[in-house]
Amino acid sequence: MAYVLGFFAADGSMYTTKRKTHFIEFHITDLEILEYIKASLGSNHKISVRRYLSNPKWKLSYRLQLGSKELFDSLLFLGMLPAKSKIISFPKVPADFLSHFIRGYFDGDGSVFLGRYWRKDRNKWKHVFQVKFTSGSKQFLEGLRGSLGNRVKGGYLGEKKGGYELAFAQKDGLVLFEFMYNNARAGSFLERKHNVFLKALKTLNAGVV
Repeated sequence: MAYVLGFFAADGSMYTTKRKTHFIEFHITDLEILEYIKASLGSNHKISVRRYLSNPKWKLSYRLQLGSKELFDSLLFLGMLPAKSKIISFPKVPADFLSHFIRGYFDGDGSVFLGRYWRKDRNKWKHVFQVKFTSGSKQFLEGLRGSLGNRVKGGYLGEKKGGYELAFAQKDGLVLFEFMYNNARAGSFLERKHNVFLKALKTLNAGVV
C-alpha cells in the first residue's frame, strides 16, 4: 500500500462530483502496474482502455476509477489532495515503508538514464547515469530529498518546464537503486525502469543484482 500511495502522489487524482460522490482515479500507460494497484486495493472495478485514434503511434492508456468516500477520506488523512500537483507536501512515511513509497513515486514521476559521451581530452567514452524525480511542487521534492537523510550525498533541485526536478548523479543513483528495490516484491515495480538500473550496474562495474 505504501507503493500505491507513492504512485498515487505522482499519477493519481481524486475529486468529488456535484452529487457529492467521491472518486479516486489512476490513468497511466503501464497496464501491469495498474493491475498490481487494483489487486493491492482489493478492487473489482474494470480497467478501461483509451485508444488515441488521432495518433496511432501514441501508447494505449489505461484507467482505473474507484468510487469510495472511505478511500477518499483515507487519502486526505495521508496528505493527498484534489488538484494536488503544485501544492502537495511530502507525507510522513514510517521508515519501514519509505522505500516502497519512494519507489511508487519514482514509477509514476521518476526517470533513470544511462548514456555516454566521447571525452576528447582522455580519448575514451564517459558514461552518464542519472536518476530523476519530477513534481509540480518544490516542497514535495525538498521533502523527498530530506527523507533520504544521509543515504545520498547530493541531489540537485532545479526548475523545469511546468515544475521542478530533483536529480541524482552516479553514486547516489546506485544508492537509490539499492534502497528502492532491495525489499521490493515481484510485480511491485516497473520492469522497464528496473532494467535500466540493472544495465547501469553492469556497465558501471558496480556488480549485478
